[in-house]
Amino acid sequence: MRTRRGLCYPCPDSESRSKEAEERAGSVGRKRSWVGEESGRRKRPRAATPAEEGAAAGGTTAESFFDNLPDDLVVLILSKLSHSASSPSDLVRILMVCKRLNKLGMNPLVLSRVSAKALAIRAKNWSDAAHKFLKQCADAGNLEACYILGMIRFYCLENRGSGASLMARAAIGLHAAAMYSLAVIQFNGSGGSKNDKDLRAGVALCARAATLGHVDALRELGHCLQDGYGVRQNVAEGRRFLVQANAQELAAVLSSTADAAWQAHRHHRLSAGGAACSLLSDFGCNVPAPEAHPANRFMADWFAMRGGAGGDGLRMCSHVGCGRPETRRHEFRRCSVCGAVNYCSRACQALHWKLAHKVECAPMDRWLDAPAAVAAIGGAAGGGAPPENGTGAVN
Repeated sequence: MRTRRGLCYPCPDSESRSKEAEERAGSVGRKRSWVGEESGRRKRPRAATPAEEGAAAGGTTAESFFDNLPDDLVVLILSKLSHSASSPSDLVRILMVCKRLNKLGMNPLVLSRVSAKALAIRAKNWSDAAHKFLKQCADAGNLEACYILGMIRFYCLENRGSGASLMARAAIGLHAAAMYSLAVIQFNGSGGSKNDKDLRAGVALCARAATLGHVDALRELGHCLQDGYGVRQNVAEGRRFLVQANAQELAAVLSSTADAAWQAHRHHRLSAGGAACSLLSDFGCNVPAPEAHPANRFMADWFAMRGGAGGDGLRMCSHVGCGRPETRRHEFRRCSVCGAVNYCSRACQALHWKLAHKVECAPMDRWLDAPAAVAAIGGAAGGGAPPENGTGAVN
């Protein structure tokens, strides 16, 4: 500030403003220096990957070697792995390795060769994704997927037309289990009325599956020939088919590597005092029960979680390894002695008789009270005795 005499004095406001400006300039400078340091840190060069280091050194690494493999070779490897997979988790682990394997794993060639064990989805894990995967495998031409999805749709999801169509597609591809399942449907008229039964078609399907070595089809065809059910009766020929079924059953067990199952069955039979029933009791052989197909295991678990067949008065096949439910009331056969068990086929009835029902079957009270009832009405006709064996059944 200038006075009249020409003297200058500093203005207090200007001093404060200059100090504030200096402080402001210093803070901006510090901020700029900090930002520069941070930007310098961010611009630091990244470390080279093992693939880049190997390429710079003139060599190859595992990642670069896998990336250089052609897709056709990877698809061929995946198809062999899917065919040898022993459970669905084995296939899922392979597909989750990387995006490339996940994409190539959906190739039709891979899906067409997925094994039955890799398609053995549990009923508690059923979902839309599992349904979609089975459908993709079936569309790729996988016969096991056609059969499993067909059984699930026909019996569990009650989509009769689509299920029968898928099983027919598998049967055209010479899938023995699909032929036998269609034969059971023809014998029982499943999905329709009692008038829809076609016994001749059932026998023809059983005969075709029997030529492919299906044990249940051989057993069913043998009983049909012995009883004259849907075919001209021929006891000797029927007996021959039954012997062939038992022989193939024994050969399958002896050729398998299930030594642990054999020892467990033998220990169970000995601990029970020899009371356990064998599949080949007529021929003096004791073998463990055959392993159920993944489709039958799925159906058994599916209806077990829902407490039965679901409809009013509908029953399940009493053979544990079957899992088939009735599609209408009184569709299945029942034991003519006790009337407490039901069977979808003669094969299931004969198998369950040897496994368990032989020691459980007992005459019904009506058979025991029949003589007293006859005496009460003055010896009127109509009384009867139960069959001597437990293999008889009535519809």
